[in-house]
Amino acid sequence: MPFIRDPLWNNIRIDGPFLRLADTAVVQRLRYVRQLGLAHLVYPGATHSRFEHALGAFHLASRTLVQLDDQQMLGSVPADEAAVVTAAALLHDVGHYPFSHALEEIGVTHHEDVAEPMITTGEVAAILRAEIAADAPERVLALMRGVSPSPLQGLISGSLDLDKTDYLKRDALMCGVPYGEIDVDRLLHALVIVDDPTLGRAAVGVREKALSALESLLFAKYQMYRNVYWHHAVRSPTAMYKRLVDDALRAGVLRADELVAHTDEGLLHALRARTSHPMLEAILDRRLYKRAMECPAAELDGVDLEWIAEDHARARRAEDSIAAALNLAPGSVLLDYPQKEQMLGLDIPVLTRDGRVERLTSDGMAGAINLPVLADQLYRSARWLRVFTVTRTRIARDHVLRLLEESA
Repeated sequence: MPFIRDPLWNNIRIDGPFLRLADTAVVQRLRYVRQLGLAHLVYPGATHSRFEHALGAFHLASRTLVQLDDQQMLGSVPADEAAVVTAAALLHDVGHYPFSHALEEIGVTHHEDVAEPMITTGEVAAILRAEIAADAPERVLALMRGVSPSPLQGLISGSLDLDKTDYLKRDALMCGVPYGEIDVDRLLHALVIVDDPTLGRAAVGVREKALSALESLLFAKYQMYRNVYWHHAVRSPTAMYKRLVDDALRAGVLRADELVAHTDEGLLHALRARTSHPMLEAILDRRLYKRAMECPAAELDGVDLEWIAEDHARARRAEDSIAAALNLAPGSVLLDYPQKEQMLGLDIPVLTRDGRVERLTSDGMAGAINLPVLADQLYRSARWLRVFTVTRTRIARDHVLRLLEESA
């Protein structure tokens, strides 16, 4: 029986159609796409790949489905549904661009849409149709998009999806930080299939007794965002990379449709062969843009800045306006305000000790986790507006906010 040695989960057993899926070109490309993009410029150990993470998500899906079956909770799902869900866990990241999520903020197609032809056509689709079900590719894609009617949808996309459980623990391990402590065994063994009164159908839920394990996941997520994912020296090269690729797309040096075919290093080599953009050499030499201004979201009440991650054309105009105010050339100033995430968001049915099903959301649940105030405070302390500049300088927050308002 084939096993893969993994630094996080030790032995991962993979065979049959799943081994053949792992050997396809679209999955093998993930060996050369780093899970954390440019975070290795801060945490040198963060060079692990999306392939490793895909195997970890697959492993957790396999474990969870075995324990649900042992509890006789899969009687309401089709016989082939477990295999479809497990395949979705393995394939969920195949559409990712080089260096993680960053490019989606400059307007390129979302990775889940990019994944559609990879899953519904070609060698992946052939394996899924021949060895799992004729409609398996479409069902896998629906699970990845979070729109499947399957009772097992929550394992792939939701408040407790297995993707989060793997990446939080794996990222913490590889970065060498102590923030990814999650009570995984208790959490997985507390997952149940319940009749969800909100959805009007069966869905993945959690037993009330494991809410403390759920808290461990939420706080691990907060700590990782604050200390790793949104670390200023991770966000600086990420902003540089976005501007570099956007400039290349605007100049015709790159085509948007070729991006997903590249690996991390493949894209950098392609850019080096086609352009002499100074930002490329700066990233490779770790000459990062410096903080000229930074301000936590907690100090920006009433200021709408969501457009920085959503309206890239306006963000470029604002960057160049700030550069002009500082007597710098266009491209010498970069804005960063991470795309809004439901960092501590919850929406999951809970099987209470007396057999009732209640819904735990970000509005809380009587006698359980009271998230609203806590989530808002933690979120606003982790997310920062930053202005990065090519040379070290300073600009006042109020000046920046005025220029941002004028960029509309």
